[in-house]
Amino acid sequence: MALAAGNVVQTETTLTANPAKVTLTGAIPLVHHSVVTREYELLKFHAAAALQLQFGHQRHEKAARSDNRLIASPYNDELHLLDLRRLDTPNQLLAKALTILKPIREDYATAPYIESFNWQAVIDFLRDLAAAEGYKWKKQKFYVVTFRSKLYPDIDLQRLHDLDVHSHQEAVASGGLLKYWFGTKNQSHQNLATCLWRSREDARAGGSGPRHKDARAATRELYETIIFTALKLVIDDDASSWQISDWTNEDV
Repeated sequence: MALAAGNVVQTETTLTANPAKVTLTGAIPLVHHSVVTREYELLKFHAAAALQLQFGHQRHEKAARSDNRLIASPYNDELHLLDLRRLDTPNQLLAKALTILKPIREDYATAPYIESFNWQAVIDFLRDLAAAEGYKWKKQKFYVVTFRSKLYPDIDLQRLHDLDVHSHQEAVASGGLLKYWFGTKNQSHQNLATCLWRSREDARAGGSGPRHKDARAATRELYETIIFTALKLVIDDDASSWQISDWTNEDV
């Protein structure tokens, strides 16, 4: 996927919730995505996607419409939603837990990846979700991709945005993209984007279409540098511990 610049589109927050502080009981349904904000800044930096999850008695009058499609990126539009019906239970649970993913330091574009996000909060939330749904979490591995980039100063940001939108739609259609996050370029035109996939095979399938080909063809024109890194996220039994490390040939 191309790395979007993160232009603000709309301001329409309609729900409030803090899932990290809520006692979970039973399966956690989703409210319809249209109830949740479409503002990039809230989705990227304030984990607004988590507002789609309904907790206990925290219901909203506009939440009567339920959904099986999860906001799993800074794009809250029909073609960008993750269809949970295509995933098994552990992947559904992790996708829901990743709704609270957000950066915890301002220099995420250049800082160590593990230190840049609230990973421990995500795993704690995953453990709570699994317990609420009566699922015993077994050790599992996921494929993670990071893109560190430096844009040329005077590029066409609308073109960059369009490339990213279309690439993400293509990736989502493949079914295995659990989370896509991108930041906002800093004063030095640096940025970070990351994808969490069900598997490396899903990543290959999701990134092999014509929209990704168009984005790759535009790389030299848009980016001074771009560095791709493949990592693995391993979540141990009962979500008791986790590790992010380099993807190796042994992980194939």
